[in-house]
Amino acid sequence: MKKFSIIQWVGLVILVVLAVVAYRLGGTLIGAKVEQQVAKIGLTPNQVAAHGPLPGDVGLYAKELACQQQIPTPGYYSSLNGAEISDSERSGLFPCATFTGSFDGSNQVYAWKSLDEYPGISYINNRQPGELYIVGGEYPTLDDPNMVGPFVAKADATTGKQIWRTYLDNLNASGHWIGNANLNLLPNGNIAFSWSNQIVLIDGDTGLLLKHNRLPGGAAPAEDVNYKHLTIAPDGTLILKDQTRPFGCTLQGTVAIVKCAAEGMKQPNSQLTAVDPNTLEVLDSIELPEPATAPHIITTFEGRIAIYIGMNTMIQRAFWDPATRKLSLDNGWIIHPMQKGQSTATAPTIIGDWVSAQLNGIGSDTVASSVVVASQKDPTRQQVIFPFGELKKGEWSFAPPKNGADPENSMIYSADMGMRKVAGIKLDQTTGELKVAFVVDDTTTTFQPLIGPPDQRVLLLTNMKLNAAKEPIKAALFTENYKEQLTWRDAATGKLLAESDFFEPLSINGLTPPGFGGRIYFPTAVGKGFYVLQVRPRPAPSSRR
Repeated sequence: MKKFSIIQWVGLVILVVLAVVAYRLGGTLIGAKVEQQVAKIGLTPNQVAAHGPLPGDVGLYAKELACQQQIPTPGYYSSLNGAEISDSERSGLFPCATFTGSFDGSNQVYAWKSLDEYPGISYINNRQPGELYIVGGEYPTLDDPNMVGPFVAKADATTGKQIWRTYLDNLNASGHWIGNANLNLLPNGNIAFSWSNQIVLIDGDTGLLLKHNRLPGGAAPAEDVNYKHLTIAPDGTLILKDQTRPFGCTLQGTVAIVKCAAEGMKQPNSQLTAVDPNTLEVLDSIELPEPATAPHIITTFEGRIAIYIGMNTMIQRAFWDPATRKLSLDNGWIIHPMQKGQSTATAPTIIGDWVSAQLNGIGSDTVASSVVVASQKDPTRQQVIFPFGELKKGEWSFAPPKNGADPENSMIYSADMGMRKVAGIKLDQTTGELKVAFVVDDTTTTFQPLIGPPDQRVLLLTNMKLNAAKEPIKAALFTENYKEQLTWRDAATGKLLAESDFFEPLSINGLTPPGFGGRIYFPTAVGKGFYVLQVRPRPAPSSRR
């Protein structure tokens, strides 16, 4: 009996030990599962599907970079997205970027939120694969209306982990009006950056400030100047133009122009300025005949460096002469396309011989937005189209982004956030005739980037969803009471190919730029960072035996 009792006791001890081990192992597994579920709280399905950082298709990196380096980009770093919006013409066309989804089948969108926060983020650019540059701190939100910035940061292109951040201003201390600011990479990899009435050169590797200068404000007081618009001419000269805040306006952000102009406050005229890219010396500066809220573009016309500028009541051409180092206005090329009740033209778009412009850049309560095209050779040759029809009583037209364009396919794209629609417009490049190819219900304040080769062009559109469906669209916009998604569409037909979840709002008049490996970046000022998005064909459901 005694021997049997000892055996029983040993067996019991072994059973208890095994039970404890099993419990602890089971508890660990259960705990891990609980932690995973807790970590997923607040994530969207796209984020849950990704379950981590998105490097994209790494096999595409070298191909995309080599493709881009075959496209001349004088004045800019040769990369997939080395300029604020493609190139000196601000075309919004990225032919070397890749759509990694299916054109015929169902698609899955994956999303990853940047590891680090970037408050007030507006623009993102890349240099080499893996490198990402970010502008932030210049987009006020309801939570932070007097945001500190602007800043330029460098981050890991996959995780969003910050490498360095360089702050350039603090409006609370300086008293400057801080609005959106462009991001452009020079051929040597450094950054030319302007804001308020300031300009700097930043070392693209370290973030160190290399040079600084002040820019002339002309008719505007220094505290009402924002040199947002920095574009590079083919000879390398920096061509800048300032936005001007209406006299008496004390609001921050570029949206101050929209709000204060709606109250009848008058803007001072803008200044066009040429700057040496190496020394930041001001080479020449001229006052424009009107305020010019939207950016200019630069192209070449008959061997000359031509600058097209949309203003409050007209669009005019200017020239930059590298030999004389002088700017001049071309009084032989001026158009006045605005109808009574329409507001400023956005940045022009070049499509072959034609200059296209979107009207109602700062909104209208009485007249719908329209698109005008005019010949570079003869400004009297014009065509106008109202792609969304007339503005109904109580509606608001607001079309801040410039037209997207695809010269190879003779397409122009028009977005009116107030009318909640986007149109694809066919241009006859011989006659200038315009015809609506498609209209989709889509609410966006942002640019319409195009990616991919001519025969498989994909249109990127953001789309807003109001948190309160019956709230007036203007009120929702200015109170950030909405969410926003990214959609991928067939650029020829508007057919929806893929759509992301809804995230925090994109910065107004922002950009969803492409990255290497099929990725798209979605910057959100309200969300204090950016999302990395990628589309892949939806996996087939697994079969069970």
